[in-house]
Amino acid sequence: MQTVALSREPIKAAVAPLPRRPSRSETHGFFPSEPQSIEAAGLNFAEIEGLILKFLLNRGSAAGRHIASQIKLPFGLICPVLLELKSQMLVTYRDSAPMNDYLYELTDTGLMRARQRNERCTFFGAAPVNLEDYVESVWKQSIEKSKPRLTDLKRAFAELQLPPAVVSQIGQAVNAGRALFLYGQPGNGKTSIAERVIRAVSEYVWIPRTITVTDEIIRLYDPSTHEAVHYEAEDDDFDVANRVDQRWVLIKRPTVVTGGELTLEMLECNRNPATGINEAPLQMKSNGGALVIDDFGRQRITTTELLNRWIVPLEKGHDYLSLPSGRQIEVPFAQLLVFSTNLDPTKIVDEAFLRRIPYKVEVFDPSEADFRALFCRTATQMGFSFDPKIVDYLLNKHYRAPGRSLRFCHARDVLLQVKNLCEFHEQAFVLTETNIDVAIYNYFAGL
Repeated sequence: MQTVALSREPIKAAVAPLPRRPSRSETHGFFPSEPQSIEAAGLNFAEIEGLILKFLLNRGSAAGRHIASQIKLPFGLICPVLLELKSQMLVTYRDSAPMNDYLYELTDTGLMRARQRNERCTFFGAAPVNLEDYVESVWKQSIEKSKPRLTDLKRAFAELQLPPAVVSQIGQAVNAGRALFLYGQPGNGKTSIAERVIRAVSEYVWIPRTITVTDEIIRLYDPSTHEAVHYEAEDDDFDVANRVDQRWVLIKRPTVVTGGELTLEMLECNRNPATGINEAPLQMKSNGGALVIDDFGRQRITTTELLNRWIVPLEKGHDYLSLPSGRQIEVPFAQLLVFSTNLDPTKIVDEAFLRRIPYKVEVFDPSEADFRALFCRTATQMGFSFDPKIVDYLLNKHYRAPGRSLRFCHARDVLLQVKNLCEFHEQAFVLTETNIDVAIYNYFAGL
């Protein structure tokens, strides 16, 4: 297996970026314009009717503009729907409202129909986007179209100080949108690399809040996974083409991380029996971003099961999902898939699978010189006073003598142990042989 060694430079502390408000010029390739008709929205009358009736069932009464805001459709688009519902005696006017609007409430007939629809699915949020529009949006915003360059990769990994060969190799994987395999001993920054890799790509993508497939709702936008950002409209916001379809959310390209908790069920659409809503699987939530399989080989499913599940998606770029109703749909498999493991790849996966992951990077332990530099720099940042000879003591007694391997994370972790010790005993922040011994005993006990 051809590998490239990582630099033995320490990982710097991450600095949280300031929040930004992107404009349309920063959202290349795709823009969800406000629909001007039900047909343009990819919906039918029955779908909008169901959302309105269920909302009124839960709310009691609401103005037309409030209903439009709730289901994220233009008021002008739902006005004819409300008039039709009134003509069918499903809703009625309760009172007038400002701006030529009315307060609507359900009639007895409307109440009966709303309850019937609510029994099937309780969802009455943003109107869904149809599957075809979602698929088109994914390909238009794909990582492959972003084509990051060397400067983008250097910016993404500035905190890690990776050598040019490694930046080049990872950059090729990102540029091609292909899978990446990181392996090596724990504590040397594999997860840090995996979590930062998507930063090399353009920052933002649009995703729909929900998707509809023949009256089945799939929830895609997940606030616990996706970081929404405020869209900054252009100056000419009166132009219809510049108005955003509120059913879509602008997010930072996602990085979805899963580890030992991963199961096959998490890779399929699962219906919540209480609500009737389907939850999008991890690979859909990570489309346009990165999906990191951390601690690969330690999942609750075997590597063979996982790899068999993804052989076709890795090869073809699309996945087949089975909905709880039995219907099967084709969706894009368009994320940077990153495997990170402490195990020997040749012992957990076969050659056929490794061929489908053309970019492999081995993460090596730091040298003593690198560890010394990292330890001293981290100690200074934490506010410790110390004699540089204390590092010689640490290396001689606790690494060379017992034959212990160095890891990049050890410097930070040992110093945190000493810091906690000093704080608890109300001592000055001074590195001594005694508190180094205590920290090492605490940290490596049982290892």
